[in-house]
Amino acid sequence: MNQNEVALVTGGNKGIGHEIVRQLAARGLTVYLGARNPALGARAAEELAGDVRFVQLDVTDVESVAAAAKQVEADSGRLDVLVNNAGIVAEWGTAVADITAEQVRSAYDVNVFGVVAVINAFVPLLRRSPNARIVNMSSGLGSVNLLSELDGRLATQGLLAYSSSKAALNALTLVYASALRADNIKVNAATPGLVPTDLNTQASVPRGERTVADGAAVPVALATLPADGPTGVFRGPESLADVAPW
Repeated sequence: MNQNEVALVTGGNKGIGHEIVRQLAARGLTVYLGARNPALGARAAEELAGDVRFVQLDVTDVESVAAAAKQVEADSGRLDVLVNNAGIVAEWGTAVADITAEQVRSAYDVNVFGVVAVINAFVPLLRRSPNARIVNMSSGLGSVNLLSELDGRLATQGLLAYSSSKAALNALTLVYASALRADNIKVNAATPGLVPTDLNTQASVPRGERTVADGAAVPVALATLPADGPTGVFRGPESLADVAPW
């Protein structure tokens, strides 16, 4: 069984997820890079130094999630860190009144239900860790506090599906944090800020000026918290001291 700490990052083949994998591997962790596409995922893992292992993982497919959990268990015997990074924006370029239930459903399928599926499958392995950490990749666009500013920058983005799904993810984070304290599993949320990745690029126009390294810094810090670190917090994008409003 693996003697290093073991991490899994969903959606790890590109963008901030790929950088999170890189940074965790650079810290000496064994990192499973989860990706839907086997060719893209394997290539992304090969690009990185350290103990990086590709695992096929589609968060919307419970059989894929279960198979990934079995692979990690067979290889490493436990999981110390789970980063729920996979996410989508389903409604770029659509006026709020024209956003369909199907668009909202597709966003929730990845951003909410996918997170539940992965946590459900990997909690047994996380319980085997003396210091288990779950990091949910959220967004300021999911802050109900900030969205309540109706003329503010975030509310006027009009991302009905994405914002509401990230708000739901924030609620999941808090409920899991409360429930899993007895298992010594910390559950926290991070916002990476605006980083020009595929997720937030519309019509090939990058949105945001932060680098992927900037965006990965707080999630990695939450993923490597000590045993006495906090649970049930929302942090970023600048540092762990940067308290994001729920």
